Amino acid sequence: MADLANRSILHGEADVLAGRSVLVLTRGQLDTAWVLTELDGLARRVVLFPGGFSMEHIGHIIRGASVDAIVTDFCNFGAEFPHVRYFMPATHEDIHQTYNRSTQMETEWVLLTSGTSGPPKLVAHTLKSLAGHLLQPQAAPDSRMWSTFYDIRRYGGLQILLRAMLTGTSMVLSDANESTSEFLVRAGLCGVTHISGTPSHWRSALMSPTTGELKPRYVRLSGEIADQVILDQLHATYPDADLVHAFASTEAGLAFEVKDGKAGFPASVLDSAPDISMKIEGGTLRVKSSRTALCYLGEGAPDLKGPDGFVNTGDQIEQRDGRLLFAGRSDGQINVGGQKVYPEEVEAVLNQHPCVQISLVRRKASSLTGAIVIADVVLKPFTATPNSETQDLKSQILRHCRESLSPYKVPAVINIVPALDVSGTGKLQRASA
Repeated sequence: MADLANRSILHGEADVLAGRSVLVLTRGQLDTAWVLTELDGLARRVVLFPGGFSMEHIGHIIRGASVDAIVTDFCNFGAEFPHVRYFMPATHEDIHQTYNRSTQMETEWVLLTSGTSGPPKLVAHTLKSLAGHLLQPQAAPDSRMWSTFYDIRRYGGLQILLRAMLTGTSMVLSDANESTSEFLVRAGLCGVTHISGTPSHWRSALMSPTTGELKPRYVRLSGEIADQVILDQLHATYPDADLVHAFASTEAGLAFEVKDGKAGFPASVLDSAPDISMKIEGGTLRVKSSRTALCYLGEGAPDLKGPDGFVNTGDQIEQRDGRLLFAGRSDGQINVGGQKVYPEEVEAVLNQHPCVQISLVRRKASSLTGAIVIADVVLKPFTATPNSETQDLKSQILRHCRESLSPYKVPAVINIVPALDVSGTGKLQRASA
């Protein structure tokens, strides 16, 4: 990763991009990483376009971030956006010169939210807010090798890229065109020691027959609620690895890490996290620190922070036995006859069943109660389910739910499915029925 800082991929044209708002839209993650090292401190703003992200909202992004230049190896958008200049990155075989930055400024780094229910929000950061905790003097690089299931053009992946670059360690990038099993094999062959992903990423990995190809010393989870089941499964699979789950979001930044192998976090974290203020207000976690984003960009964009400077994460918190647990998203509740159901709470119970690997709870409209709870369930590999036994297994899972959940939270229907959709951010794709 240290090599990136000393090469140019823009054919010596980087100076032309000085002071511009630049959209980085490349096929490969490595090309994006090369371009970012050149543009930070030179461009006024860089906008990261994730792999696989829909081109439907490209106009919204260009207008919202005032983009006037695009670095891309895709087709030219000039007919639609004549004011935008286009730059083609070099192939790696063409890279031959050292780039010396002639200007220096604090570049805004703009990340996109998922945009599953409309245009994405454009979240503006600085390098300091993204990686301020890594900008301190570091020890000499050791033998660690980083990797992540995330795309580095998303917040979770970018955090790992910056961690590798700023500590002078190596990194193996994921590839959207390879399966989880193929990625695990490649990561194992490359000697990956430190790796991150969402709980959904890890549940998929644990279903793979190549899980054992990876021999990590450090396993990190973020982006979704890490329930006790996935933490225990990872500890059993990789007993010698340090297991960490972190709370972070594109808007709030990295807030804290939990290293005790337990779901949720101790109440003491609210007051003891260094250089950060946290509180629970209206049942949701609020965060304020130098790691939170600057603002949302674009005409009519909402306020990212409250008047007190805190970001409302939208994550509902419940306290049990002195420990704070994530209940679910405040905007994801299912209203069953006036009673609130958090899908994540029901999923945590479903996932405890010995035959269940992963589950997704969703709402379905009901003329009687307004909504009912539906559960889609993926079984663990090699679970025998002949058609004659499927209904019996569903009944077992329902009995398990009734033992732990209030009646209105118990799924009205359980569907056994081969797989669940995961978004580009590595999270379960949630949508109403």
